[in-house]
Amino acid sequence: MLPVISELVRQGCVVSVDTKKPEVMRAALDVGAAMVNDVMALQAQGALETVAASGAAVCLMHMQGDPQTMQRVPSYVNVIEEVQFFLQERVRICEASGILRKRLLIDPGFGFGKTLQHNLQLLKHLDRLQVLGIPVLAGLSRKSILGQLTGRESGQREFAGVAAHLIAVAHGARVLRVHQVSAMRDALAIWNAVEET
Repeated sequence: MLPVISELVRQGCVVSVDTKKPEVMRAALDVGAAMVNDVMALQAQGALETVAASGAAVCLMHMQGDPQTMQRVPSYVNVIEEVQFFLQERVRICEASGILRKRLLIDPGFGFGKTLQHNLQLLKHLDRLQVLGIPVLAGLSRKSILGQLTGRESGQREFAGVAAHLIAVAHGARVLRVHQVSAMRDALAIWNAVEET
């Protein structure tokens, strides 16, 4: 992994590493990774300090439970309020640890400890996260919720992913995590042309 990151950085790429492990964060940041994407929102021991010391950006994601159990019985009284409160607290803790707001992104965690209805509610009300003043990242590409709605297998969800991400943009998302970059780029070119007219 590290030689790949080093080479990408040497070529001028901005590299984000997906990990919840502080030791992996540290190694990736040491060779030039510019961002950490953490499904645990820097809750692992040492993660907060590692990112704070680096100057790198970080994406704080909401997840109920852990990856092994998160989809067993996801339960919320109000998914939107609970996700918003969690992310607000993580932002506050990051700032208190010296991570400037301009280094932060937030991710509601579509598909991470959420039912289909939870995910749809979050997508519909994604703009509620804008009150935190942090750019919102949406990652819906190939997610199981798209399969539940369309009946398509993972590799056949490109069109559903484009639609879902355009809805996310309409509701305030400013960063998208996708698999089919060219399809999403084209869709956003049309979107932006209309919005800028």
